[in-house]
Amino acid sequence: MRKNKLKKIFSEGKAVINGWLQIPNSFSAEVMAHQNWDSLTIDMQHGVVDYPNALQMLQAISTTDVVPMARVNWNEPGQIMKILDAGSYGVICPMVSNRKEAEKFVKACMYPPKGYRSYGPIRGLLYGGPDYGKYANDEILKFAMIETKEALDNLDPIMSTPGLNGIYIGPADLSLAIGEEPSFDKPEGDKVYDTIMKILEHAKKNNIIAGIHNMKADYADKMIKKGFQLVTVGSDQRFMSAGAKEAVGKFKDIKSKETKGY
Repeated sequence: MRKNKLKKIFSEGKAVINGWLQIPNSFSAEVMAHQNWDSLTIDMQHGVVDYPNALQMLQAISTTDVVPMARVNWNEPGQIMKILDAGSYGVICPMVSNRKEAEKFVKACMYPPKGYRSYGPIRGLLYGGPDYGKYANDEILKFAMIETKEALDNLDPIMSTPGLNGIYIGPADLSLAIGEEPSFDKPEGDKVYDTIMKILEHAKKNNIIAGIHNMKADYADKMIKKGFQLVTVGSDQRFMSAGAKEAVGKFKDIKSKETKGY
């Protein structure tokens, strides 16, 4: 089976730089895949991506050695199994709030006897190789999102779940969970920042990978220095919007100066 290169990066104590795909298009996914990310995650929760889109995006990512992952929209076994069958090498599951939900998620990702994933990796065999079924349990990465008030009261029970590789922080929902406005890249001393550091501390204690969503590269670098080993920077939609806004803004500024006779 094709090895999951992210596991090697993690084992060496290094950080994975993850990109985020919200645009439901195979060509934009292919363009992103050629930008030297370690992994790309297809967002099936808050993006506008459905399963047929995701399948084509996975095929596009496969033109490179970037590791394909997906965030599903809920802890629903059928959806988790289906995106794995399509060739995703990692799953990020939202709103995992307790040990029972964490176990349900992990078992949906694993074939018996460790889990209850149904066998039918139609594209997984093409991407992973003919021995996919034998080694998939070892190569597929499983990340539970910590973003609810209940989860904050169950950090160790969640993080000690057998088979769980790591946790992933969605700062916006985490902010809401502790009574703050949804936001990202919070400064030191902020209530959300302190909560993030608490989650990170528990991840280190339980010897699992900690991941976090960031808006800017310099903040992601700061999180790596704190101990996060999976950092997401922006998204395809945000990169396109920011690039277009910057270009248009420069032209608008030039036109304004010409009008004023500068």
